[in-house]
Amino acid sequence: MTKIAFVGLGNMGGPMAANLVKAGHDVRGFDLSEASVQAAAASGVNAASSLSEAVRDADCVITMLPKGQHVIAVWSDLTTLLPEGTLVIDCSTVDVESARKAHQLAGAMNCVSLDAPVSGGTGGATAGTLTFMVGGSEKAFAAGRPILEAMGKKIVHCGGAGAGQAAKICNNMILGISMIGVCEAFGLAEKLGLSHQALFDVASTSSGQCWSLTTYCPVPGPVPTSPANNDYKPGFAAALMLKDLMLSQEASRQSGAATPLGQHAAELYAEFEKAGHGGDDFSAIIHMLREKAGT
Repeated sequence: MTKIAFVGLGNMGGPMAANLVKAGHDVRGFDLSEASVQAAAASGVNAASSLSEAVRDADCVITMLPKGQHVIAVWSDLTTLLPEGTLVIDCSTVDVESARKAHQLAGAMNCVSLDAPVSGGTGGATAGTLTFMVGGSEKAFAAGRPILEAMGKKIVHCGGAGAGQAAKICNNMILGISMIGVCEAFGLAEKLGLSHQALFDVASTSSGQCWSLTTYCPVPGPVPTSPANNDYKPGFAAALMLKDLMLSQEASRQSGAATPLGQHAAELYAEFEKAGHGGDDFSAIIHMLREKAGT
């Protein structure tokens, strides 16, 4: 049993902490939202009233926070709270620069650290089937892997500090682009008189196959578990997709990479969010594309 402090008990963090409890770990959780703390407590997480209380005597600290600035703020506070050798893992999705700064803060504490963003959404967080994309040293990865395995089914060591965030940003840029492509294809099929099921049956078994189609089909019917069959309730909210696409474009500018499709996807999701749909599942962007066609 490992003593784990979990900071950030929202839609993703809460279920992840609950799975650590199920795996037999002693988990103490903290969040600025009292409702989130109470929800986690109902799953067996020990509620803490402050960051210092949460991390006291912890062998490992995990953070799951909205933005890089929040990660840096919390990890900066940890510099006065943690003993040397503590394992610190950030599972947030943030920019690569912030991830590397967090590793530097951990190094200044003589702590081992990982950036380990996730893929799999709230469903994967609840089911314990997340994919973790991990950056950090081999030593830190070896220490963190058993803990991550309690929350996910695939743990990939992507390289050194910040490599996990780099992989997450690239992956979700693919996801955003591919979802728009799938939505456009179904919109075109509708105009051509082709049924949703017919297009799905062809594309899902041929060269158009992709996760956005086969697992997250943006129209009701072909994939019963997709958000399209639940009035496009997330899932993975459009606002979060926009956040990840903006991170990809920030990384693109800083690195000098050419990502024109990533840029256009970000523009489309920004338009979708501005229209008031940030809380809808990201696959619901098919509605905006239909409107552009006048349907």
